[in-house]
Amino acid sequence: MGKPAGRRIVVAVVAVLAVAAAAAVILRVLAPAEVETVARGAYPAAPTPPVGVIGRLPVAPLVVDGRLRVYAGARQVYADQPVSGKHRVTPFWSYRRWPAKLVGVLAEGTTVVSRWSDGKLVALDARTGRVAWRADGPEPGDVPKPRRTHAATVWDPAGLHVTRAADGRAVLVAAGPGAVGGYALADGRRLWRAEVARGCRADVGTTAAGELLGVDSCAGPATIEFRDAATGAVRTRWRPPDAPEQLVVTPLGCRDGHSACRGLRTSGRGDETGRGWLVPGAGDPVAAAVLDGPDTELDGEHAVVIAGGVVTGRSARTGAELWRRADLGPVRILAVEPGRVHLLTEARELVTVDPTTGAERSRFALDIGRDGIGWQPGRAHAAGGYVAVERLRERARPDDDDQGYFLMAEPVLLAAT
Repeated sequence: MGKPAGRRIVVAVVAVLAVAAAAAVILRVLAPAEVETVARGAYPAAPTPPVGVIGRLPVAPLVVDGRLRVYAGARQVYADQPVSGKHRVTPFWSYRRWPAKLVGVLAEGTTVVSRWSDGKLVALDARTGRVAWRADGPEPGDVPKPRRTHAATVWDPAGLHVTRAADGRAVLVAAGPGAVGGYALADGRRLWRAEVARGCRADVGTTAAGELLGVDSCAGPATIEFRDAATGAVRTRWRPPDAPEQLVVTPLGCRDGHSACRGLRTSGRGDETGRGWLVPGAGDPVAAAVLDGPDTELDGEHAVVIAGGVVTGRSARTGAELWRRADLGPVRILAVEPGRVHLLTEARELVTVDPTTGAERSRFALDIGRDGIGWQPGRAHAAGGYVAVERLRERARPDDDDQGYFLMAEPVLLAAT
């Protein structure tokens, strides 16, 4: 016997409702979405932590305004505080997007800019975590998958730079395959957009004079392009004398990441050395032989050079020696920030010196608890007197998985200098 008509209707209605409910769940899960979790507490004061190692973290921190630590996840940018905390704690604020992936984070003052795989640029107010503005930027193209610390995402965001125009305005530049654009950092207003060739051009940073640096090999040997970051107009194209056809450009003396740089080094692919140049506000770059070697960094008009275990400070323009330190033994430059050069000794001591005089600002063992010093440094970053560094296993190789690459579950040390 068949089911009564009334019962068949009830069953059909239930089935339709079940399908509708499932569709609603799928829509909620799969539909593009963003979740803004703002700060519930007051913006913290800037602490003055004692000199030394503060703590260890599982992911790389971007120190913002001397008050917060900002982190990246696959689909999230978030902050915790205090900046001097020993461990990562519950987020002070958080911002998530889905299904786009986070590909870069940059901070300027109290503005934190996040860049996403769909090209969206989203600026957050660091004091509250609220969205300050959104803009459509060039899609970033293929960005290498970050390791679990997301250090590349927050310390070296691909195609995302900031500089200041001649009138003092902060300008954000976003570059991707086929397009590049400039945006007012204050409100996200697009200032310009330029379509560029794909596959034969790359942007490498911005200068302190307000220009975007790019390398263009589309119409012949590679040439360095200087583009006004506020207008998008190309000021000049320049090729170093006797430069190799495949030109590699490394920015030097940058204020943060590859932003607001005062110099550069040009070389061929596979070259360990190159030629150093200062980047003036106008005209072509000026040769600076003191910047030729790979173990050299720039802070304003001062170069710090390591050779034969000796650290020297020199005039970037003349090469004249200003100071000398031969008491540190084998040493490497770990990170540079305005007014500070952070050196790492063979015994894993972090020595911070003034690039102008060579005077020692601080010195301590880069160690915590019983972790020891049996590690090699990975990526490192410095801002506002804070230094963060990844610790890798002594025999780690670039193709190792994260388990074999990093020293432990919390591989990042944060220190105050």
